[in-house]
Amino acid sequence: MASEIIAPPVRERPRLLLVEDDAGVRRSLQLLFRARGFDVRAYATGAALLADPLTRDACCFVADFRLEEIDGIEVLARLRKTGWSGPAVLITAFPSADLSARALAQGFGQVLEKPFREHALGDAVARLMGAGQATAQS
Repeated sequence: MASEIIAPPVRERPRLLLVEDDAGVRRSLQLLFRARGFDVRAYATGAALLADPLTRDACCFVADFRLEEIDGIEVLARLRKTGWSGPAVLITAFPSADLSARALAQGFGQVLEKPFREHALGDAVARLMGAGQATAQS
């Protein structure tokens, strides 16, 4: 009698959304988050992200602020209008108190200034996801 080999159940990786217009930065962040166990959906534009129906079941959103068509804050606003309520992190090379206030008011849990250390972004995502809040305040 042959023994059956039963594979353990496949655990789905949590889906993370990333929108970053710089291809090199996007690829680097994609690799960072894959190494942390995420299924990363990466986009060069906010419009591309919003057009993808696979975004609705994502657990987290990371966005660059300055994008060509619509900025990262507007992308989150549009995601929220679809009912998506996960945590979000905004990254920017153009920080200001006004930008941070706008981002937090829209529902970003944290705003990180570029350049940042890799672990800072990964830790921010982990902290916000651990808090289980769509709009954690920093």
